[in-house]
Formats: sequence, C-alpha cells, structure tokens
Amino acid sequence: MDTREKIRFAAVGDLHCRAESAGNLRALFTQAAQEADALLLCGDLTDYGLPEETHVLVNELSGVRIPVIAVLGNHDFESGMQDEVTRILREAGVRILDGEACEVAGVGIAGVKGFAGGYGRGALGHWGEGAIKQFVDEAIHEALKLESALAKLRTSERIAMLHYSPVVETVQGEPPEIFPFLGTSRLEDPLLRYPVTVVIHGHAHRGYPEGKTANNIPVYNVAKPLLQRTFPDRPPFRIIEVPKPVPEDMRP
Repeated sequence: MDTREKIRFAAVGDLHCRAESAGNLRALFTQAAQEADALLLCGDLTDYGLPEETHVLVNELSGVRIPVIAVLGNHDFESGMQDEVTRILREAGVRILDGEACEVAGVGIAGVKGFAGGYGRGALGHWGEGAIKQFVDEAIHEALKLESALAKLRTSERIAMLHYSPVVETVQGEPPEIFPFLGTSRLEDPLLRYPVTVVIHGHAHRGYPEGKTANNIPVYNVAKPLLQRTFPDRPPFRIIEVPKPVPEDMRP
C-alpha cells in the first residue's frame, strides 16, 4: 500500500534542445526521475521546432521511467513543424497537452501553451485593426482551451501547466517593454473560475521564480535558465509537492 502523503512532480521549461544538445540533458532527466513521480515540461522543448532537435530530446528522455507530460512553447512553433514535433514526442511516450487534461497518481493536470497580450489594464484590447483583433483572438482561444481542460478535471488536486505566464509577478526582472509578450492575464481568468493547486510555466528566462494569482494560487516560473541562475546549488528543475488526492468516493 502507498502510504505517502505527497505526490512529487519535477517541473522545468525552456530546455531549448538543439541537435548538439546530445548528452547535455540526460543527467537532469535522470535526477528528476529519481526525485519525482512525474516530469512536467513547460514548453520550448526544442530551440527551432525541428524534428532533428526533437529526436535528440527523445533520446535524452529515453532512460526516464516516470510519466512525462509536456506543453509546447513558442520556439517549438518556429519552423512550422509543431505537428511533427508533437508526433515524435507522443510516439516516444510523452503526453502532450494542448487544451487537454490527464491524471497522474490521482492528480489532475491541465495543459496549454498559452499566448501573449499583456496584463491587467495593460492587456491589449480587441479593437481596431484586423491584425490586432487576430492577435487578441489567439490569446482568447488559448484561455478558452485552458478553461475547457480545467473543466474536465474532477480530481481534488489539480495542476495547470503553461508556457506563457498568466500573472505579471513571475515575469518581473525582464525588461518591462516585453512584459506583454511574456503572457497575459487572460490566462488567469480560467484559473479564477476553476481553481487549481498550483500553476507552472516557463518562457520568462529572466523573470521571477514565484507569484500568485488573484485567488492566491501559487504560480512558479520553471524556465531552466531562471532556475539555473536563481538556484545555482540545485539541479535545474523545481520539485512541486501536491497533497495525495482524496478519492472521489471519500470526499465530504
């Protein structure tokens, strides 16, 4: 019988795997697999979104025997081959979430890439030129995908994983001029309607490691460059501990 009180997730984003990255990520993945029950990858898995980069990443992951769940990032779209990147990863056993949900050890996970657009009163509005409306529509579409994934979860403990940040706190440290391109508070709205246990994202390499949503949900920026700089004495992944879920038939 499993008597543990916590489920442990190792979370990291922005691996930016290249063809020459062979041998550079295997130790990280091995240590993460030793310390956690599942590995969560928060986008920018590759550097240019190329199949050859994806094959290198898959090879680096080949020794991992725990579930691997991922979302794509903007770099994974760079070459317009995101479908091929996704196919290669899925065939290797990586669960790619794009507005879907899954469960690991009874913990629900909802994942989406997300998009840009800015925060609060500074968020870009759906007004004016068609190109502006198209940009905002993409942010709204990603937020709706996240909401749909969250609505499917029936678990007592839930994780939301994204690439772009839903809150401005975890992009602090980046140049303020680029804040609107690092995420959008439109991604926070679904998290207020469907609260989760924790939110993780990447993308902001020079951001801040921790923040909170308006309803006090912890948000962690797990971009690998940020973790390496902020915690140089630790391996570059963050361990997220989630209370062991209560079975549905035992909840009050």
